[in-house]
Amino acid sequence: MSQASNKVDWCLRKVEKEEKEGRKHRGLIKSESDLEEAKKHLAKAEHNLSAIGYFDKGGFSDWSMSAIFYCIYHCFLAIASKFGYESRNQECTIALIKYLKEQEKINIENRFIDALEIYGERERHESSVIEKREFYTYGTTVSADKEELKKSINLCKDCLDQTKGIVFSS
Repeated sequence: MSQASNKVDWCLRKVEKEEKEGRKHRGLIKSESDLEEAKKHLAKAEHNLSAIGYFDKGGFSDWSMSAIFYCIYHCFLAIASKFGYESRNQECTIALIKYLKEQEKINIENRFIDALEIYGERERHESSVIEKREFYTYGTTVSADKEELKKSINLCKDCLDQTKGIVFSS
């Protein structure tokens, strides 16, 4: 089994354990494909894409990085819904996307997965969206680099296009 497959299995078992303990789950639930929910996640991703420019124009470009992260993340949640999964855990969602790609059920570029991947300290990628989001959220910088924003907006647009292709394919 691959690392992604093992993580997906762990996420599914995590839900069972949490539900037995009467807690709200923080993993993956397998259910029926839900195209309506997938569409809602796509709408939320597009909303976040719009927010990037809104924050920038309003002088809050540091908040754009969170909108970039959540634009891509909601694309992943749309894919999850299409394939009959509900996720309440970012690592589980990313593992699911990697797993679906490994299983050749989806064709999505690795750059979107890499953008949200959490790396260890030694292998951190300063260009990843998650690194930028953490830098701007927890740091004191209040203005994002314009070129960085432009690249990130294009990344979001590309991710949305590929996600729509996945969600609306039969």
